[in-house]
Amino acid sequence: MRIRHSTRLTKEDFDHALTDMGTYIDVTVDDLMEISNRARIHANIREKESLLVGRLMTSPLHTVRPDTTLSAAAHAMVTMRISGLPVVDQDKKLAGIITEADLLRAIGVPSHQPTHNLWQTLEAMFTHHALIQSPEGNVASLMTRDIVTIRPEHTLHEALGVMKRNRIKRIIVSNDDSEPVGMITRSDLVRVFFDRIRANDTDHTTLNGN
Repeated sequence: MRIRHSTRLTKEDFDHALTDMGTYIDVTVDDLMEISNRARIHANIREKESLLVGRLMTSPLHTVRPDTTLSAAAHAMVTMRISGLPVVDQDKKLAGIITEADLLRAIGVPSHQPTHNLWQTLEAMFTHHALIQSPEGNVASLMTRDIVTIRPEHTLHEALGVMKRNRIKRIIVSNDDSEPVGMITRSDLVRVFFDRIRANDTDHTTLNGN
């Protein structure tokens, strides 16, 4: 079911609309209709800007180098509570990404696969805990080099489409110099979705006088 979202007009939107018309007096019905249309245009612009990747991405990013040890990468993920680390070269250009799934496979724990649910993955982690050893080698040996990225000026809708087409949980945001500047995850998209539902509920409560 598709949820319809109506952009809420604010006083700022009407102020912008009145400024566009260049008058604050002698307002007719037609003027009010025109003001409403112009205010809605400004509201749509404001909402689109609020949903840009650059405004909602996680930033700054913690990155690692290709020669970083796997144990150091694992430590960074645990201490920072993140599930993926961009890998950058000596010029700070994006070279790859390493994820918790890569590290789990490195220590012999079956990572989450389409044929296994999350609980099976967790069960395997604790069942094999006695056999787990620190991963050996460096990040370059495990990182994914074929990286999907997006730009800060893209919208969350575009980010969702890229993630869906590539079946990925996170997408790195890069600038014009191919430097990672942020990251958008599925959790970010879910949070925005629920924030909009909450905003709609608040608007409806205000309109009903509750």
